[in-house]
Amino acid sequence: MHSIKIYNSFKQFTRHIVFVPKHKPPKHEDIKVLKDFLSEYKNILVLTGAGISTESGIPDYRSEEVGLYARTNHKPIQYQEFVKYPKVRQRYWARNFIGWPRFSAVQPNNTHLAIRELEKMGKVTSIVTQNVDRLHHKAGSENVIELHGTGYIVKCMKCPYEISREELQVELMRNNPYMENSFTMIRPDGDVDLPKEQVDKFKAPLCPKCEGPLKPDIVFFGDNVPKARVEAIRSQVSSSDAVFVLGSSLTVYSSYRIILQARDEHKKIALLNIGPTRADDIVDFKISTKCGDILPELCNSITKNLS
Repeated sequence: MHSIKIYNSFKQFTRHIVFVPKHKPPKHEDIKVLKDFLSEYKNILVLTGAGISTESGIPDYRSEEVGLYARTNHKPIQYQEFVKYPKVRQRYWARNFIGWPRFSAVQPNNTHLAIRELEKMGKVTSIVTQNVDRLHHKAGSENVIELHGTGYIVKCMKCPYEISREELQVELMRNNPYMENSFTMIRPDGDVDLPKEQVDKFKAPLCPKCEGPLKPDIVFFGDNVPKARVEAIRSQVSSSDAVFVLGSSLTVYSSYRIILQARDEHKKIALLNIGPTRADDIVDFKISTKCGDILPELCNSITKNLS
């Protein structure tokens, strides 16, 4: 009940803020070609990016006019800075503490639910997501690989200790009772803007086992995706018949190389994203429209045809 209240407050706060970039409705021929693709293949790997979560109220970084790069001067945290500087960790955790209740209360949208339905039909056999928001899990999806980790788990950087982000929030609240929850701009990783005076007083979390610094289980910019995760994704791509990209510009190499592998293995590649992507020239077809304007309806249509 508490999370529902927070989410309703978050929706009230963001009701005048648009996170989805400008786009045109899907064309009839686009709908047909995507329907044929989803009907033909039964072992599809879905790759999702921040674009599918914008409809849930989480902005992406790069979208023209509405992404966080366009709205603010803030740049995402760099791994080496987080590791090296206690002040950077203090600032990150202070803002993450304020942003967590809203970030964790965000709910999956119709695109997440449509992907789950395609799973149930046996069309989608694996999901690789660049997002750290766990919205695929909330939608009920099962075979999900989180390419860049998750904001829902926190790990010690010096020992094997880990804790859920929800549990850590209780500890942070206990150690920082003066902090007040104020509505600010949420970021894709749950970070927010926060006044310097509040940051300077914040007690950042330390490992209760070894007193090492704690870090969310997220692959920050400048860090590497764990090798075992990369290999697991490579295996999933190889065992798939086709790859379907939703809501990703494929700017970062960790996601782009998935498409390169699929191309080299002669997989059919479909791309649904607003605006240009790094892979526009190598995919089989691309549709530039909002995911929620086309996928849920197509999913319902395919379900009816199968029943």
